Amino acid sequence: MDPLGARSQFVEVQSLHTWDQPQGVQDEVDGGNHLREEEHKLTNHVNSLTSPFPSRQDINSKIVLYNGDVALLNCTAIVNTSNETLTDKNPISDSIHRYAGPELRDELLKLKGCRTGEAKMTEGFNLAARFIVHTVGPKYKAKYRTAAESSLYSCYRNVMQLAKEHAMVSVGLCVVSTVKRAYPLEDATHIALRTVRRFLENHGENIETVVFAVSDVEEPVYRKLMPLYYPRSKKEERLSLPLLPADIGNSEGEPVVPERQIRIAEKPGNLEDDSGDDSLESDLGLVGSHAFARMEGDVDKQRKLILQGQISEAAQQKQHQRNYNRWLCRARAEDLSDIAALKALYQTGVDVCGRTVMVIVGRNIPVTLIDMEKALLYFIHVMDHITVKEYVMVYFHTLTGEHNHLDTDFLKKLYDIVDAKFKKNLRAFYFVHPTFRSKVSTWFFTTFSVSGLKEKVHHIENLQQLFTCILPEQIDIPPFVLEYDSRVNSPYYMAQSSGL
Repeated sequence: MDPLGARSQFVEVQSLHTWDQPQGVQDEVDGGNHLREEEHKLTNHVNSLTSPFPSRQDINSKIVLYNGDVALLNCTAIVNTSNETLTDKNPISDSIHRYAGPELRDELLKLKGCRTGEAKMTEGFNLAARFIVHTVGPKYKAKYRTAAESSLYSCYRNVMQLAKEHAMVSVGLCVVSTVKRAYPLEDATHIALRTVRRFLENHGENIETVVFAVSDVEEPVYRKLMPLYYPRSKKEERLSLPLLPADIGNSEGEPVVPERQIRIAEKPGNLEDDSGDDSLESDLGLVGSHAFARMEGDVDKQRKLILQGQISEAAQQKQHQRNYNRWLCRARAEDLSDIAALKALYQTGVDVCGRTVMVIVGRNIPVTLIDMEKALLYFIHVMDHITVKEYVMVYFHTLTGEHNHLDTDFLKKLYDIVDAKFKKNLRAFYFVHPTFRSKVSTWFFTTFSVSGLKEKVHHIENLQQLFTCILPEQIDIPPFVLEYDSRVNSPYYMAQSSGL
């Protein structure tokens, strides 16, 4: 805490100039000279073209270019760039650790690393920011440029996705591609700017501010390229058009490469064959048109081969991992905001053993009204980073109706699709306010449909039982659940009190 009367070292985001409010003459000199130099080179037909990044004041008003330390920003979350073990020593990470305090290092050990392109979240501890999103940028080598571009895109995309899922108002983005990783600064800046632009266009309705925190070296490059993706007028939009690179990504900003269509083929040995596209089409034609079939292949055929002993255990695991990765990639790419708005699945505190608690609210799942395939994708997307370590789930069955009951076929499909870590690290499943029917259904499902789950299911008749496993301050309980429990179980609580 700052001494009384001392000026806080942290920077309030609201005090910074947004991109639609240039700071005066210098902005025009730094950000506009290169555009004016091109003005006389434009031909008449350029004026008639439409920019893929049109001038939008509503997006520009959310963008801030800030020359300073990202660790000092008072945002909902700031971004830390690190390595796969989350122990990198770089100026950005060192500053974040210095201001956050030693608790951050202890928390990072629990995450057990982070793969390139992924993003994981911790508390902000002593920072002004409430959260820190940690991501790992790629090491750049020219011959692996395509892979590096895709990984760097994933870094920024996954950071923004976490911001959306956790309803963050503001995000402070550092430059993920550090000098140590040798990524060309200008190339990396193109990817960062366009990825954030596309995300705000498609999914950023609730994000109010995105701050690009840069250094003295990085600022001129950002000022040079920002008008290409965030033009502040029709004139700037027109002048920027011929300066855009050939690859501006797809509708989400992701790099587009011809090889990507071939990589998903089931027979990688055919990659160099000229008929690669044809073989891919024929491969896809062998499976059903339903989305489950497209993602998993012919499940019945796989199970038959397993029963006949024609697929080894290692091959089964490899096939399962490949299927799961397809679902995960799709979950990260789709807009699932309508499912997130249901507030049927969310992370809360920890149980008495320190394990993450995930909550499912049955009444908030209108099974008959929503796309259950998207619900499955949302579950996978939210849970993937949670399940890397031990966790517990709390399911509130309270006041559910027929339209809230999940079909056992759907649950079986979900259980078959998810990665092994989901099952291994689930330590307990608390079924709160069960009915007789739900108890019977659960028994049949855990006995005959799936294995290894039955002993983890605990039926909880009242919240006091739940509080012996998860303290009240560690779980966010919907008000209607509290009201129901108080009304239905009040005789039980009175009896407990009188017995003391």
